[in-house]
Amino acid sequence: MKKPIKVKNIENIQKINQVVSKYPFDIWIHSKSGMVDAKSILGIFALSLNEELFLVTDDEVDAHSLYAELADYIDIEH
Repeated sequence: MKKPIKVKNIENIQKINQVVSKYPFDIWIHSKSGMVDAKSILGIFALSLNEELFLVTDDEVDAHSLYAELADYIDIEH
């Protein structure tokens, strides 16, 4: 599943990384310039925050609680 995510600053990166690190399944952040493991804080720092970013999980996982925890950063309706 792919959902738009807004990452504006270092605090956003740290919070998102803290949340995704609690989940046992793979979570990625995808942009035009590439895809990084959302559990890697260095990977997230390597992204350009000026590009459109997407939070990506496998379609088979139940990510509803993840999306609820990240509601300030993602568009749940999308």
